[in-house]
Amino acid sequence: MNEKGKQNRNVRWLFAIRRYITFFLLMAFVISCCMTLFLNMMTRSTGLSFTKEHIEQAAKVTFLNVIGLSLLCTVIDGIRRKFMVDQPVQKIVKAAEQIMKGDFSVRIPPFHTFGYTNGFDVVADYLNQMAKELSGTETLRTDFIANVSHELKTPLAVIQNYGTMLQQPNLTEEKRMEYARAITDASRRLANLITNILKLNKLENQQIYPSVKTYDLGEQLCECMLSFEGAWEAKDLEIHADVEEDILVDNDAELLALVWNNLFSNAIKFTEPHGKVSLSLKAEDGYAVVQVSDTGCGIPPEIGKHIFEKFYQGDTSHATQGNGLGLAFVKRVIEIIGGDISVSSEVGKGSIFTVKLKKKQEPSNRVLS
Repeated sequence: MNEKGKQNRNVRWLFAIRRYITFFLLMAFVISCCMTLFLNMMTRSTGLSFTKEHIEQAAKVTFLNVIGLSLLCTVIDGIRRKFMVDQPVQKIVKAAEQIMKGDFSVRIPPFHTFGYTNGFDVVADYLNQMAKELSGTETLRTDFIANVSHELKTPLAVIQNYGTMLQQPNLTEEKRMEYARAITDASRRLANLITNILKLNKLENQQIYPSVKTYDLGEQLCECMLSFEGAWEAKDLEIHADVEEDILVDNDAELLALVWNNLFSNAIKFTEPHGKVSLSLKAEDGYAVVQVSDTGCGIPPEIGKHIFEKFYQGDTSHATQGNGLGLAFVKRVIEIIGGDISVSSEVGKGSIFTVKLKKKQEPSNRVLS
């Protein structure tokens, strides 16, 4: 037996002795009081007097009974503690040790002593929830690192390859400009990726707090849409806008501009030339409802479940135009400002992204009589 095992055994013996002494003193006090009261009542009721020998004999029997009962209670309490305390504690400690080692798959079954939920069940439930959350966080962290590594390798490989090609002698001016342009594009994409990762990290850790102010949502939407005029003209897209006037919101204009820019960018990117992109803003039941729709390729149901995840790109044919962080930004921003976002899509017919925000309530114009 190792040193730790010996120490644990000694501790258990000390606790057993302490429990025995506790039971002995408690029973000695209770039984002595009860016997004294009994003898006094007997003396008063019957007039009998007890001799010294009788009292000594009764005291010896009582003392032996106290010893026996204390031992019995100690054994019963030890068995109770073993099954109702020690075993649950050992299971919880073992599970905690596995979690400390990085095994987040561990789960503690419920104890339910005598059919009732006890304190250990509450501890086990919280520990299971913690393990579940840690497991999800670890999965996200692993996926995030893998995706970041993949996204970083692509532009770095382009820069390295074209940088090597630029070192070739007797390059024509046309080729030199082509290779330099490829390096510039790859480095710009790398810089954008790093910037977006930092922004998303701030959003997820709530290091960015909404700066609330009242403004006209329709004006902001139109301004953001017009900033993509060059992009939609290059693809000869039809733009349709149905924007209600005087819809005010109390929100962070800068964060919401990030949402609209990402939604407009995706709508234009995934719409084929001569397609249609639509913008709608309506007031419904105290909410400002924004819809951005397109006539692009659409999203299959199995892909639609993941489009708000980091680095997820359902359409790999457009992978070079983004890094899969845009909709993750959108989702996180909407969560921070207390809104809601959903998507409906049909393959081959396009997608509709719907954002619901609380509309600023107009002051009442009633005249009190």
